Amino acid sequence: MFGTLGIWEILGILIVVALLFGGKKLPELGKGLGESIKNFKDSFKKDEKEKINNGDEEVNNNAKDN
Repeated sequence: MFGTLGIWEILGILIVVALLFGGKKLPELGKGLGESIKNFKDSFKKDEKEKINNGDEEVNNNAKDN
C-alpha cells in the first residue's frame, strides 16, 4: 500500500493531517487509534483461544465416543 509513496509524500500527508486536526486533537486521535488496535488484538486473541478450546473439547468428545 505504501510502496509507491515516498518519504516526501508521507510527510506531506502528515502535515496536512496536523493542519486539519490541530495540535490538541492529535494526541486524542492517537490514543483512540491505539485503544482501537488493542481492542481488536484482544478480541482476536480471545477468538483464537476459544477455537483452540473448542477443538480440544471436540477431540476429547471423539475419544470418549470411541
